[in-house]
Amino acid sequence: MIFDPLLVFTRIPKVLKYLPITMEIAVASTLLSLVIGFLVALIKIRGIPVLRQIAAFYVSVTRGTPILVQLYATYVGIPIILRALHADTGVVNSIPPVVFALIALSLNDAAYSSEAIRAAIQAVDRGQIEAAHSIGMTTWQTLRRIIVPESLVIALPSLGNAFIGMIKGTSLVFVTAVVEMSTYGRQLAGRDFRYLEMYVTLAIIYWVITFVVSKLLSLWERKLKCDERAVGGGSGNDTLTRFAEKV
Repeated sequence: MIFDPLLVFTRIPKVLKYLPITMEIAVASTLLSLVIGFLVALIKIRGIPVLRQIAAFYVSVTRGTPILVQLYATYVGIPIILRALHADTGVVNSIPPVVFALIALSLNDAAYSSEAIRAAIQAVDRGQIEAAHSIGMTTWQTLRRIIVPESLVIALPSLGNAFIGMIKGTSLVFVTAVVEMSTYGRQLAGRDFRYLEMYVTLAIIYWVITFVVSKLLSLWERKLKCDERAVGGGSGNDTLTRFAEKV
């Protein structure tokens, strides 16, 4: 038989055993990329000398090279660099492969997320920021209470798409010797050479995951927009008023 539909569905439970690994990598990489992307965005917005040039170079190189190349470079390059710095060989060899995958995926995603975050921050009304400072808010308070909440609503669609892309991108971490869904699927298919059925199985699983995640992100986005309208049409006036009453 050229194609066995039954085999496609019977292998789904076996592959799903590695779903937690896939999701852990995707979530951890996304969270780390948001932190890095936020810092890069702030550096660009503030125009910090030297750091701004470094950030621009990092974004350019990362966005201009394939993620597969970055995974290989991270997996092979970091141990070489550590050994060149006279790090203990035993310590270097004991680094879990998933660490290299997290580094490569998060740095790659941060280059894209930084642009979405920067655009979202710059879209926040400057009048609200000035009003926050005028009633005594510190820079940190303004960032936490005004800039981040409002920019999140703007950036969420782009960041959500990046997270979905991250889930699919985990299928490439086999180059760092990490066994997740796709890697295990290929290993399983290699036992009887039924690769077509396995790739269809993986396609179904990834499609269902991304469909569910996209729906959850849409619900979250609508909730944020409703909450924003509920506190004054997104003007942030209620937030400033409440803070002013406290101080």
